[in-house]
Amino acid sequence: MGTTKRRSPLTDWTVLVPVVALVALVFSWGRELPGFAVVIVALCLAGAVLAAVHHAEVVAHRVGEPFGSLILAVAVTVIEVALIVTLMADGGDKSASLARDTVFAAVMITCNGIVGVSLLVGALRNRVAVFNPEGSGAALATVATLATLSLVLPTFTTSKPGPEFSTGQLTFAAVASLALYGLFVAVQTVRHRNYFLPVDTGRDPDTSRDADAYQADDHAAPPTDRAALLSLGLLLVALVAVVGDAKAVSPTIETAVAKAGLPQAVVGVIIALLVLLPETLAAVRAARRDRVQTSLNLAYGSAIASIGLTIPAIALASVWLSGPLLLGLGPVHMVLLALTVVVSTLTLAPGRATLLQGGVHIVVLAAYLFLAVSP
Repeated sequence: MGTTKRRSPLTDWTVLVPVVALVALVFSWGRELPGFAVVIVALCLAGAVLAAVHHAEVVAHRVGEPFGSLILAVAVTVIEVALIVTLMADGGDKSASLARDTVFAAVMITCNGIVGVSLLVGALRNRVAVFNPEGSGAALATVATLATLSLVLPTFTTSKPGPEFSTGQLTFAAVASLALYGLFVAVQTVRHRNYFLPVDTGRDPDTSRDADAYQADDHAAPPTDRAALLSLGLLLVALVAVVGDAKAVSPTIETAVAKAGLPQAVVGVIIALLVLLPETLAAVRAARRDRVQTSLNLAYGSAIASIGLTIPAIALASVWLSGPLLLGLGPVHMVLLALTVVVSTLTLAPGRATLLQGGVHIVVLAAYLFLAVSP
């Protein structure tokens, strides 16, 4: 009886692709890329996104929920902050609103896009998508508070002209954001961790499937410590490559946006879409496995981290960044934010959602994207 030759893990695509994407980042950083090079970097970016999702799932399986989704959300957001600060440092006055545009885009994409798609996938499999209203509701309340303090209030304060915070107000917003983020993480991972664990769909009377698939996946042997550490390292490499390659193609994006006559805010939307791709794919895969709560953890955790870490970092960077820092939203975006909070509250309160709720969130996101292109 012949033996099967085992493939070395070092030749697996999930190992090779992040390394190749990182090499592409090194060779493209700070250079003006020709058309073919932009295509190559974009392909590396897409491959790094898929690899990041794989390694995030390996790490999540090893550490369990909600730590797994927290690791991915924090890792993506930390590197996103670095991207925003870098672009603001290079862009001058024209990037004054980049942080606001990117953070608000991240909130809309996570709270409407990721949540909406996850609910649609969960409801298609089980008629009803089931989750914990206590944990998801607490996360939504945190998102709404952070967004209001950091993105709405600057429009109405009077210490400085325009939608800007004064130095003292920006400091308060930064400290409050960090405090709320730290409190949320403590509640999510320690004090009320059970509020953020996936719901056993086999116990819900309105679902049409049992929980056999869920149980089988939940009780599968976790990866070894060595495999988890390797995946954690490769996850960070993949995320650095994702954000770095996104920055490498950003001049092409900015040029295309300008030539198309689109608002500058579209650049922030595209950056947020690229950076949030790993979390979006991970959330959809979780929903397909009847873990809608994990999908919501990823969505709201990313929104909270995006505001809670970006605002303090921008406040610190403003010490040496020249030019204004515009954080306040305009009337249209404030209406969309208010609509998102109201719809999300009605969605999360029962702890269960149908195709309708998922569709409503997708329509809100579609309205935001359309108005970003055609204000």
